[in-house]
Order: sequence, then structure tokens, then C-alpha cells
Amino acid sequence: MKYDNISIKKEAPLAIITINRPTKLNALNKDTIKELHEAFKVLDKTKNVKAIILTGSGEKAFVAGADISEFASFSVKEGGKLAAKGQKLLFDFVENLNTPVIAAINGFALGGGLELAMSCHFRVASDNARMGLPEVSLGVIPGYGGTQRLPQLVGKGIAMEMIMTAGMIDANRALETGLVNHVIAQEELLDFCKKLGSKISNNSPVAIAYAIKAVNAGFKHESNGFAAEIKAFGACFGTADFEEGTSAFLEKRKADFPGA
Repeated sequence: MKYDNISIKKEAPLAIITINRPTKLNALNKDTIKELHEAFKVLDKTKNVKAIILTGSGEKAFVAGADISEFASFSVKEGGKLAAKGQKLLFDFVENLNTPVIAAINGFALGGGLELAMSCHFRVASDNARMGLPEVSLGVIPGYGGTQRLPQLVGKGIAMEMIMTAGMIDANRALETGLVNHVIAQEELLDFCKKLGSKISNNSPVAIAYAIKAVNAGFKHESNGFAAEIKAFGACFGTADFEEGTSAFLEKRKADFPGA
């Protein structure tokens, strides 16, 4: 498959996927999500790839969010489908991949970008990285697993604060909360992740795949939080706040939310 929005570099036993939309700060659109799905699917079946590193191009952003212009006019039904399809195709897919995925967060990881990083098996941030879930400032909620994975990683209270304030935290705060495992100088980020990937590659890939499944199973409950998120995310698309939030963003002005 020809990739327009990502690149893949194999350095056996590792593979590096780079999201390559620098003029859009590597924002996720539907084509990029499809390409990432295909890349992960292929690499997961490639025998000499024992670990995958995911990063963004340039020095500013890992992924600065979703491409809002793609869904600003969506209906409730379309919003729900957007979340459901994205979770299945990429975010849940990455989380349950047999091959370990390390997110090398090289700058802004916002909205869908942070959700993508959280779906990876663990995260390493550059010292200039900034992370957050700003969706409520647009009149919507995180729809790619953010309301579920963030509390799992940092705890309910911190997650609630991050989601409700729509604010960003820096790399050191992310380290304090457990959102990332390490903070590294940006110029050393990839090399550090490669060393981690090499350590992983020395171990049994079969055992690691089972370990991933076992750890993930511990976070599954009878009530499906992801399904609740999809329903709530879709409902946001029918609100005046969503219309105002996305319009304000695209028009580069401050939102004036009408509320209920």
C-alpha cells in the first residue's frame, strides 16, 4: 500500500511509523487513520519486527488533534459512527496489537493525538511535549477512548480535571501522573525509544503478546465505558454548543457557548 500521510522505516528488530503531515501539525484525518491501521496490521504480521515506535514528523507535534474541518457539520448519527469506526480501526486495534507499540511523543499530543498515544502500550515524551484533551472547548467530548484510557493511566480526579478544563500539561507533569514513562531531550527521544524497543525484542514475542492481552483484560468491566463514550460523543453533534465550538475554531475566534 502506498502511504501519503505516514512513513515507515524498518530497523530490524524495530519499525518506526512517522505521521507525516507537518503543515497540519500531524493532525489525524480519516485517510491517516486508515493508513495507520494498515501499517500496524502489516507490521504486526512481519516476523522480524518485534516492537514498533510511533512518532510525528518535525519538532512541534506528535499529533496535534483530529482534523476538525472533517466533522464540524456532522449529525448525531454521523458523530457516533465517527467515534465507533475510529476506535475499532485504530485506537482499540493498537491497544490490542500483539506487537508492542511505544509512543514517542515529540511535541504536542492533543485530543485524538493524546488518545492515540494512550492507546499505545506505553509512552515516552520529549522535554518540550505538551498534552491535553481540549474537546469540551469545542462542545464535544473525547471520542477515541480518552474518557476511558486517561483515568486508567492518571486516576479519575486528574483525568476529570484535564478533560473539564481542556487544558494542557507539560512533560514533567505527565511523568508525575504516570501518563508517560520517561521524559527525554527531544534530540535523544528516538534513540532512547529504540533502546527500549531493543530490550523488548530480546524477549519472547509470544509471551509478550499474551502479557498484553492479560494486562488489557484487567481493565475491562461489565459496563462498556467505550460504548457509553461513543453514544455521548455522537450526541454532542446534535448540540448548539458543538456547532458554536467548531465554528469558532474554524473561524479562529473565541467560542460563545449557548449551553443547554
